[in-house]
Amino acid sequence: MGSLLSKIFFSQIIGYKHSKILILGLDHAGKTATLYKIGLNENVTTVPTIGFNSEMIQYNNVKMLIFDLGGQEKVRSLWQHYFENTDAIIFVVDSADRERMQEARETLHEILTNSNLEK
Repeated sequence: MGSLLSKIFFSQIIGYKHSKILILGLDHAGKTATLYKIGLNENVTTVPTIGFNSEMIQYNNVKMLIFDLGGQEKVRSLWQHYFENTDAIIFVVDSADRERMQEARETLHEILTNSNLEK
């Protein structure tokens, strides 16, 4: 309880709390569309992400730096380099792509068990 009150008090003095959020998932899952829906409240036409997209979004007194990382199999090993100091992960799944559901499940498991994600 004291820790929570300290965080609230500290964020009031500083003014803003900063959060780092990653949007992850398989290629063609809808990660970039999710980023721009969250950030701009817009539906956008996207192309496959090579590397990453990022947006700084402010909601009340929270500033969120959101990274949308490419989901191609050959670049997934790079995700772990973004894990440090991550406050949240949004894992996007294309529920219409039943053939890749097991791959999505295994990828999510790899993320959640990665030692670089621990604080």
